[in-house]
Amino acid sequence: MTLLDGKQIAATIRAELRAEIDALRQAGRRVPRLGIVIVGHNPASETYVANKIKACQEVGFEAERIALEADISEADLLREVHRLNADPAIDGFIVQLPLPAHICESTILSAIDYRKDVDGLTPENVGRTVQGLPSIVSATPRGIRELLARYNILTAGRHVVVIGRSNIVGKPVAMLLMQRPYLSLPGMSASSLGDATVTICHSKTQDLPAICRTADIIIVAAGSPGLLTAEMVRPGTTVIDVGINRIDDPASPRGYRLVGDVDFPAVSPLCNYITPVPGGVGPMTIVSLLQNTLQAYHEHTR
Repeated sequence: MTLLDGKQIAATIRAELRAEIDALRQAGRRVPRLGIVIVGHNPASETYVANKIKACQEVGFEAERIALEADISEADLLREVHRLNADPAIDGFIVQLPLPAHICESTILSAIDYRKDVDGLTPENVGRTVQGLPSIVSATPRGIRELLARYNILTAGRHVVVIGRSNIVGKPVAMLLMQRPYLSLPGMSASSLGDATVTICHSKTQDLPAICRTADIIIVAAGSPGLLTAEMVRPGTTVIDVGINRIDDPASPRGYRLVGDVDFPAVSPLCNYITPVPGGVGPMTIVSLLQNTLQAYHEHTR
C-alpha cells in the first residue's frame, strides 16, 4: 500500500510555482494577484482564507483579502464582484463559501467573470470543462487529477466510482476523468488523464457496496465519516478520500480529530494507493487554486 502524499506533491508544485514567479520578476514583469472575498466571520472560512493567503505568500503571489460583514446585502456583494471583474490589477478571485443564508450562492458565482474564476465554479467554466474546452478547472478535482498523474496512476480504461454528486467535487471530477486525453493540464502527461469509465453514486444509489467492488479507483466525497468500508473495496483498488470530518475525541488535546469518508484502518491494507486524511487531497486543493491563479494571470497578461 502506497500513501498518496498530498503534502509532498503540493510542496513540489509550490517549488515549481516559486521558480516561475522568480523568472517573472527577473524579466521585470509583475506577479499574479489573487483576490479573496470573505463574508462574515465563520471560523472555518477564516482559517481557509488565512491558509490561502499564506500559500500565495509562499510562492510569491500577491493576495488581497476583502472582508465584508455578514449582513451585507446580495446587491452590495454583487457590486463587489463586478468591481473585481473590472479591476485590471486582479488576475483572479474567489468568493469564500458558504455565504450567509440570505445570499444566493449561485447568483454570486454566476456573476463572476469566468476568466477570473479561479475556483472554477462558474457555469461557464463548468460547461467548458464538460465540453472539453479550455477552462479553469475546479480546484479540488484538478488537485485529484494531478495527484493521480504525479503518481502515474492511469485512468484510461479504468472504472472509476465517484461517491458524491456535489457541484464542487463529485460532478466535475467525474467529467474530468471521462474526458478524452486532449483536455490536459500544464505540466501533466496527457496519457495519464481521462478516458475512464465513470459511475457516480449518491445517497439514493442501490447496493453501493456491490458497485464499489467493481471499481479500479474510488473517489469518496460524501461528507460521511467512515462511509467506505473494507467490504466495499476489492484488493488493488486506488482510493481517494476527499472527506474531512471533525469527530469528538476526548483523548485529543483539541477534543476532536479529523477523519475522512473512508474507514482508513480497515480499507488501507486492501489498496494499492490511498490518500490519508488529513494530508491527502486538502493540500492539493490549495495548490490547485494557485495553479488556477497563474493560469488566469497568463490569460490576463497575454
